[in-house]
Amino acid sequence: MTIVVTGAAGFIGAAVCERLLARGEQVVGLDNFNPYYEPALKRARISQLQATESRTWTLIEADLEDRAAVEAVFAQHKPRGVIHLAAQAGVRYSLENPAAYIQSNLVGFGHILEGCRHHGVEHLVYASSSSVYGGNTNLPFTEHQPVNHPVSLYAATKKANELMAHTYSHLYGLPATGLRFFTVYGPWGRPDMAPMLFAKAILAGEPIRVFNQGRMRRDFTYIDDIVSGVIACADKPATPNPAFDASVPDPATSWAPHRVFNIGNSEPVALLRFIEVLEQALGRRAIRDLQPMQPGDVEATAADTALLEAWVGFRPSTSIEVGVERFAHWYRATYG
Repeated sequence: MTIVVTGAAGFIGAAVCERLLARGEQVVGLDNFNPYYEPALKRARISQLQATESRTWTLIEADLEDRAAVEAVFAQHKPRGVIHLAAQAGVRYSLENPAAYIQSNLVGFGHILEGCRHHGVEHLVYASSSSVYGGNTNLPFTEHQPVNHPVSLYAATKKANELMAHTYSHLYGLPATGLRFFTVYGPWGRPDMAPMLFAKAILAGEPIRVFNQGRMRRDFTYIDDIVSGVIACADKPATPNPAFDASVPDPATSWAPHRVFNIGNSEPVALLRFIEVLEQALGRRAIRDLQPMQPGDVEATAADTALLEAWVGFRPSTSIEVGVERFAHWYRATYG
């Protein structure tokens, strides 16, 4: 079947496209190559996909905010499935440029939902985020917890995406699955994320900024494990929960064909431990510049993935030591 993957030039998007192509799917990738971070890295990811010489790969450059362009993708390619990974990313950047998040994450997602509704898409998988848990300190985070206190506009748009998707599931019977990604790392990662920032600074002999005086914990999840979970979910359309009780509503499920899952490693790692493992992999010591907590940030994240394991058998298998070693090897080979 034809599957549309939005954000196809992104970190997770390109890896998902690669896995889908490897198993013979017809993939239509959509991306606008925006300059939030270096477009050259996005082009390099796409080059890796095109190197497969697959006849089942189509790339379309367009903005999600362009309703006509999005509609044309659905009308021309008639996808049976959509994996929506495109978004304006970054928590801190949302403090500087809120309009970008409103346009891409809200307006753009609305166009994706409309395309799915009018063209008979059988399943929509879309990216949410662990950031929706906001100021919640009850760890590990579970999908049964309410997510009503976001601490950044980015988080608010991701919560809004979940509400929008549920509405379309309820009104139009669109099966939709939201995946709350925890901190994803690995080869071809985003340069605005800590692993890439740290590796670049360590190899250059420059200080790395460590926020909250290093008292941070993150559920670092390796890219291969994330991709396996995304595709497993895409293969199993969301269904209504027959046991759903509207008098005591469970945020994780619904009477509609809509589900929400955490997708993470379930083993949070102290940021200082992550730095130590990265130092060992690179063979260099980091110069730590301890900084206060940043606005919109949270001290710790931890994923309870029991629901996803029960749904599709998701079990991440890449340890932080193995994942960071693979990342460091790729970084040296790519950047020298």
